[in-house]
Amino acid sequence: MDSLVRRLRTSAAILFSVCFLAAAAVAAPLRPQINITGYVIHADLDPATHHLTATAAVTFTALEDVTSPTFELNNGLKITKLTDASNTALDSDRLAATSTVRINLASPMAKGATNTYTFQYEGTLEGSDTSPVSGIKFASIDDPITILLYPGAWFPMTGLYTDRFTAEMHITVPSDMRVVGSGGGIAAPHSLPGNRTEYAYNWTKPGFPGTIIAGQFLDPATLSTGNIRVFVTSKRKDAAIDFARTAQRELLYMSGTFGQPESSALNLVELPDDAVSAAWAPEIVAIGGSRISARNAQRLISNTIAHLWWGEMVSPQTMNDAWITNGMSRYAELMYLEDSAGKNAFQSAIQDSSAGALAYDTQPLTTLAQVDPFSPQFQSMTLEKGAMVFHMLRWEMGDDVFNKFLRDTLSQYSGKSIRSSQLEDLAAKDSNLNLVPFFSQWCDGTGAPSFNNNYTVFRLSNNKGFRTTGSISQDLDLFNMPVELRIDTDGKTEIRRVDVQGTNSPFSVETFGRPRKISIDPEDWVLKSTPDLAVRVAVLRGQEQIAQGDLTQALIEYQKALDANKNSSLANYRIGEVFFMQRNYQSAANSFRDALRGDLDPRWVEVWSHIELGRIFDVTGQRERAVNEYRLAIQTNDNTQGAINEARALMQKPYKRENGDN
Repeated sequence: MDSLVRRLRTSAAILFSVCFLAAAAVAAPLRPQINITGYVIHADLDPATHHLTATAAVTFTALEDVTSPTFELNNGLKITKLTDASNTALDSDRLAATSTVRINLASPMAKGATNTYTFQYEGTLEGSDTSPVSGIKFASIDDPITILLYPGAWFPMTGLYTDRFTAEMHITVPSDMRVVGSGGGIAAPHSLPGNRTEYAYNWTKPGFPGTIIAGQFLDPATLSTGNIRVFVTSKRKDAAIDFARTAQRELLYMSGTFGQPESSALNLVELPDDAVSAAWAPEIVAIGGSRISARNAQRLISNTIAHLWWGEMVSPQTMNDAWITNGMSRYAELMYLEDSAGKNAFQSAIQDSSAGALAYDTQPLTTLAQVDPFSPQFQSMTLEKGAMVFHMLRWEMGDDVFNKFLRDTLSQYSGKSIRSSQLEDLAAKDSNLNLVPFFSQWCDGTGAPSFNNNYTVFRLSNNKGFRTTGSISQDLDLFNMPVELRIDTDGKTEIRRVDVQGTNSPFSVETFGRPRKISIDPEDWVLKSTPDLAVRVAVLRGQEQIAQGDLTQALIEYQKALDANKNSSLANYRIGEVFFMQRNYQSAANSFRDALRGDLDPRWVEVWSHIELGRIFDVTGQRERAVNEYRLAIQTNDNTQGAINEARALMQKPYKRENGDN
């Protein structure tokens, strides 16, 4: 179904957008050979021919004796001239398989030596065919929007999102385009012959100012709010003000939580719909055009804004440390969700992150440099498990200490990279806790506990209440952290904090009222294995298989979810989606009916099952039955992801499946 495909593609694109941390990781040496410190780039863009002509002066220092320094460069670009600081011509080899250029030196460059190489290059950038990451559009020169995103390697680079640098950029475009870059603009746009205009930018703090976006954008002065400027095409004009207001609220919250960002200026920019869904750079938050006005855009925008702190202000030392910035950007997104939408929305999102954290938990976070950074495992682990590590740290520390720890991290490592060990040391110092077991379990290990409790209730003499004695058991011998215990009684609910160490931890609680129910970690502060989570994990894997086009494997994963919980509405709903995509309408209808008869967890399954049944009736020529399903959807009063709006629209106009939609 078209809406399903769009949702799945959006989910995959969000992953790529917020953590494209190392497109060049497979191409780069195991250990960095050089450290690039600065660029001066002059680039001329011609959207009519998708052509780029550029000169880049690259200043770098050798980190060891180097005979063949290697730079990543988009495969669509060809070097026409290459010289060193003394203007001596250099020889280079293009390695297309790794999107790199290797420089062949006559004599080694000594460790600690600094040089400036000047690259002159040109080529055609269109779509994703030449991208360093297959199938992902990072650099493409087009009308009405041109994107030259940092991960697209449109200039010679190394150490993506780990090697900090400064950049002065001069960008020439047709006069009907506006350009957005990092560094404000060191001069007003300069008109050139032939209806051309040059824009100049200069970011002087070591960071990641490698993104340029140009487009036929409306005058930002008419759409700006405070220090926020909005760059959108006329197609997105109506959504621009809400876009700015949403970003302003999120920026205000994160500034209050983390401290001021590196710059008070922020440019909100529209990206093409066929590119990544979001991108960030100093002073830049860019969002896909169709997602700017989406009902669920708030989380995507907040995650992208969070990277101005967690990614730009502080960056990972290596890919083994990527969980810090990716995970904290995700958790900052969830913190804002908690502040803006309340505890229930926050806890629902935590459950989703828990599923993502466990979906591919076969390798420790601190060894993920060995994993393809664009694999589902790297994406899920650094984003979701990384977020859960910070969530659990918050539980151990308490809110006040946790917030201080975040601000101290940003303060002490501002403009620098950070290692996992340094974060651990700072967390222990700020909290005055022994966090060695914590980081050993969650960063250097794999797996999550599965909690059980056994208890006995005794009546105390003289009507003094009740004593409950028991133990919390779990299956990880080295597990060691506090866990919340909630005792629901006939009267007051009691909350206790139990230090769980090893496989069996005793507890004793006295209450005035008789205990009726005892719950372990009811607020989901700890990442744990549960039957419900097993369903979510299998469903998540199935969704990722669909995003990759493998419907058969997706059905296998969804069946695993049903094996874990035969009453799972979510699993039945997802199976119905696959059958619909295969045009197996009867089986799809059966699955959506099973979803409605199931546990209705999550609640949105009900409204969307009615909508999907209505679509099935529409495509099979049963309009009256379709309208009835849309009416039932509206009666749920659940507008999750615009469900009621969709149902009302379908009541007015029957759903029609496009011939090519599979």
